[in-house]
Amino acid sequence: MIVDGARVWPTVVAAFLGSLVEFVEALTVVLAVGTARGWRGALIGSGAAFVLLLALVAALGPALARLPLHIVQLTVGPLLLLFGMRWLRKAILRSAGVIPRHDEQAAYANNTQSLRRHAAARPGWDAVAVAAAFKITMLEGLEVAFILIALGAAGAGLLVPASLGALAALALVVLLGILVHRPLASIPENTLKFIVGVLLTAFGTFWVGEGMGFAWPRQDGSILGLVAGFLAVALLAIRRCRTHTPRG
Repeated sequence: MIVDGARVWPTVVAAFLGSLVEFVEALTVVLAVGTARGWRGALIGSGAAFVLLLALVAALGPALARLPLHIVQLTVGPLLLLFGMRWLRKAILRSAGVIPRHDEQAAYANNTQSLRRHAAARPGWDAVAVAAAFKITMLEGLEVAFILIALGAAGAGLLVPASLGALAALALVVLLGILVHRPLASIPENTLKFIVGVLLTAFGTFWVGEGMGFAWPRQDGSILGLVAGFLAVALLAIRRCRTHTPRG
């Protein structure tokens, strides 16, 4: 299989940053589960969800790769475009102060308090811990899986680089979680979502155009132009939102 080299690094970067955001959010809840209910249930729940997610990516990724590329682009491209625009919209509103930024420390405290309200776990098995860890890992992991499948379906051999980017993000988050044993509040989540939103929106636009038969100037090099264009528009949107947002 020939890998499209011009798309490898953008794919790896987008998969890494997008996965990093989701894994940080999942880690916050898993840490809360482990602290409040015990680590056995937290690890069982998150591990089970991770296995299911791997099976999903392994099944759907190669299946999409066997379809004609333009069909995949017209199917996945709009979804990726909408997904990226959703992240970008939230990042713009948070940067402009229209909506509050996500606070991992507050989320950790709230989840820990909520989990401690449940009855104490029985020796050997804690259904509450397993269910909570499984739910958050599946919820955040499904977004990672979608990013991987979408990025991997955009060209021959891109599923492997995308998966490597996601695995690198997972390894980094797990390592930091073990070392600091607390929510990773210092990671600039809104900045990451802003960057990933721009990248996914640019990729989605490019793939929709290709799927419709549009001949992009400089071919894959147009992705950089789209990234620059969406970045400029997003920065202008932040400035405009700040100007029109009432200050208390």
